[in-house]
Amino acid sequence: MNQTKPNKIKLLVLLLILSATLFFGLDLFLGSVDIPLKNILSILSGSSVGKESWRIIVLDARLPKAIAAILCGGALSVCGLQMQTLFRNPLAGPYILGISSGAGLGVAIFIMGLSFLGISNIGFSANSGIIISSILGSFGVLAILLSIINRLKDIMTVLILGIMIGSVITAIIGIIQYFSQDAQLKSFIMWTMGDLSSITNSELTLLTPIVIIGLAFSFIASKNLNAYLLGESYAKSLGVNIKRSRIIIILITSVLTGSITAYCGPIGFVGIVIPHLARMISNSSDHRILIPLSILLGINVLLISDIISQLPGLEQNLPINSITSLIGIPFIIWIILKNKKIKNLN
Repeated sequence: MNQTKPNKIKLLVLLLILSATLFFGLDLFLGSVDIPLKNILSILSGSSVGKESWRIIVLDARLPKAIAAILCGGALSVCGLQMQTLFRNPLAGPYILGISSGAGLGVAIFIMGLSFLGISNIGFSANSGIIISSILGSFGVLAILLSIINRLKDIMTVLILGIMIGSVITAIIGIIQYFSQDAQLKSFIMWTMGDLSSITNSELTLLTPIVIIGLAFSFIASKNLNAYLLGESYAKSLGVNIKRSRIIIILITSVLTGSITAYCGPIGFVGIVIPHLARMISNSSDHRILIPLSILLGINVLLISDIISQLPGLEQNLPINSITSLIGIPFIIWIILKNKKIKNLN
C-alpha cells in the first residue's frame, strides 16, 4: 500500500469539509425563490422571519434536499469503493453492476405491482416498505454476483454478467410498467430520474441513521478490505474470514444502496468515479484513508450536482441522475483509456 503523509491527509480532509460547507450553504441559498442570506441564517437558527413561506421553503424543501445530497454522496461513494475492492475491478459500482437496477426492481414490484392486487393511492415515499423492497432487490443482485465470482476467476466476465443482469432487470421493470396504472407509472418514472427534492423530513429520520450505521460498519471493515487487496491467501494468513467478510460487505452495500435508491432514485456513476478520485488525491490504497475521503468527495460532488440541477434563476429542475452521468461518463472513459495505455506499455 502506498504511504501518504498524515499532514497531507489532514489538509485534504479540512479542505473537503470547508468546500462541503460552502456548497451546502449555496444549496440552501440558490433556488427559484430568492431568499436573502440573513433570512436563511435566521430561519436555521430558529428566529422568526417576515414571510412564513420562506421558512417553509428552507426547512421543508431546501434543507431536506441538501441533507439528502450529503447522505447520498457519502453512501454511494463508499458502496462503489467496496465493490471495486471486492470484485477487484476499477469499473465496479452499484450502477454498473446492476445493484441499483435490483433496488429499482424491488421498488417497481412494491409500487406498480400493487395495482395487480387492486391497491392504489399509496404514498410513494411514505411507506417503509419501499426501503425494505429496495434493499432486498439490491441484495438479490449482489448475492447472484457473489455466487458467480466464486465460480469464475475472470473478474471482467463477472462485470459483463452484472451489466447483463441489469439489462434483464430493466426489461422486467418495463413489463411491469406496461401493465401498471397511470398514477403508479408516473411516480415510478419520476423516481427513475433521480430526485433529491422529493424526500421529506420524516423520511430523513429513517434514512439518516441507516446511512450513518452503514458507513460506520464500512469503516470497521476497512482492515479486512485492506487485507483483501493483498489476495485471499494472504488475508487468510492474517486470520481474515473471507466468506464472512464478503457477506458483511454485501450486506453493508445492499443496505446503503437500497436505502438511498429507495428515496432518491437510481443515481449513477457516483460510486465509480469518487473512489478513483480518492485514490488519486491521496495516493493511497488504505481503506482507513479512502473511506473518509470518498465520503467527503461524494458529498461535495452530490451537492455540486444538486446546485447545477436547480438551474438557478429558473423554475425547472434537471434530473440529478443526468448531471451525475454527465460528470461520471467522461471520467469512466478516461479510466478505460488509461488502463489500456498501461497494458500496452507492459
